[in-house]
Amino acid sequence: MKLVVTDQAFGNTRHEQAAAQVAGASFAAFQCRSEAETVQAVAGANVVLNNFAPMTHRVMQAMATGATIVRYGVGVDNVDLVAAKQLGIQVCNVPDYGIEEVADHAAAMTLMMARKLNQYDQGIRAGEWKIDRMVTGIRSLCNTTVGLIGLGRIAKAYVSRLAAFGCHMIGFDPYVTEAQAKALGVHLMSQEQVISSAHVLSLHVPLTPATRHLIDAEAMAKMPQGSIIINCSRGGLIDETALAAALLSGQISGAGLDVFAQEPLPADSPLRTTPHLIMSPHAAFFSDTSVDTLQRLAAEEALRCLRGEPLRCSLIT
Repeated sequence: MKLVVTDQAFGNTRHEQAAAQVAGASFAAFQCRSEAETVQAVAGANVVLNNFAPMTHRVMQAMATGATIVRYGVGVDNVDLVAAKQLGIQVCNVPDYGIEEVADHAAAMTLMMARKLNQYDQGIRAGEWKIDRMVTGIRSLCNTTVGLIGLGRIAKAYVSRLAAFGCHMIGFDPYVTEAQAKALGVHLMSQEQVISSAHVLSLHVPLTPATRHLIDAEAMAKMPQGSIIINCSRGGLIDETALAAALLSGQISGAGLDVFAQEPLPADSPLRTTPHLIMSPHAAFFSDTSVDTLQRLAAEEALRCLRGEPLRCSLIT
């Protein structure tokens, strides 16, 4: 039996090594980036713990028959699920770590942009002190409508934080009933209504062909003038070129992004020079507690794979 870590950004693999030892499996850890590196790393592996290395058809063909991929985190954008099913490869994720951290991060970005703290800070550093020369149009939080696309675990935690400031919460999620939304304090609306009504729009959905560029130039044009966009979900949900243009024109007054279509953010991305934008490097999940929890849960799933036990979070049936 063989357990392989294709790549990780945690600084250690103690949980993963412990799982391999308990199962009597060999262990190897790499920092793969390319497909070629990953193919070589996973050759003959029964269980692969994966962060961002590409999980393509070619990579999976190199694994042992009936192997399992355990993805560190929620999203599986880098895993070819169609190929996995064709090859009989199980794919698991870890959907329930870092919920509080991501909600905190999204809420912090929302508050910073709503109160325009970045503009105050820049103004003072430039030698200014008069409020009206640094900012315009600050809406009271108790008069702010916050819209959510997606009402999953993180969105629910985000709602509880923003509701405490008196924000009016609206949302769209085809899998949530009106009664469930009402219990959260969220008024359920259509996706189009949420986009056209929200002073703050926060995204909480996976990246799929249907959600790619969900927020494009057309969607931004329908949002109230001076709205704010927050994305701590998946970068491909937003057309970044359109967002840069909307921020420059003032149609969107501010944005907070933790995720991007390409990571790291390319040097020539227009977002790098766009005003009224705060960015973090896909770090919303990060805390000492959440990282350890992520590794532990992933390692526990890997151990179940090695033992032939039922998996906790399998994505392919």
